[in-house]
Amino acid sequence: MNTSPRTALIERATSESSVRVSLNLDGTGKSTISTTVPFFDHMLTALSKHSLIDLEVSAHGDTEIDVHHTVEDTAIVLGQALREALGDKSGIGRYGDALVPLDDALARAVVDVSGRPYLVHTGEPEGFEYHAIGGHFTGSLVRHVFEAITMHAHLTVHITVLDGRDPHHIAEAEFKAFARALRLAVARDNRVSGIPSTKGAL
Repeated sequence: MNTSPRTALIERATSESSVRVSLNLDGTGKSTISTTVPFFDHMLTALSKHSLIDLEVSAHGDTEIDVHHTVEDTAIVLGQALREALGDKSGIGRYGDALVPLDDALARAVVDVSGRPYLVHTGEPEGFEYHAIGGHFTGSLVRHVFEAITMHAHLTVHITVLDGRDPHHIAEAEFKAFARALRLAVARDNRVSGIPSTKGAL
């Protein structure tokens, strides 16, 4: 079984933001997160904790205009780091799924480390996208984060909100469900020999 480190460090700087992401797929869920967007910090901390991916994120940007650029660019870099750390994907389980409740909210996530970027994201209640969670993080950014991670990590992801009333709970259930599914999908499986695809590549 391959036991080489699965880590990555990616940095990205634009006129709108500066982002640094370091991760270890074989961690214990330790994190140090600072994006200057408090609710996003909360979600990334939960993502690390429940995926068991050690995660360090440092980001800042033009939040005086809107938090959108900083959140989007951080998610892009996180996706790039996941893709780099996965390497050729040899020996992984490839698929993961999770059903996670948070009080009134219930979310399901299914992840395939497919090499084919695709997101299906449904079920958020009407008006969720306009709600400012924590005063800055609009509900529309939840989908946007998953889009950026999915596209840049080359994952196939299905996320469905099955129930929920409180926007904070809905968003957090989505992130935690994604984290749990991702944990299973990227985990090494000593019964898997080589790349888990009949094509021989992912």
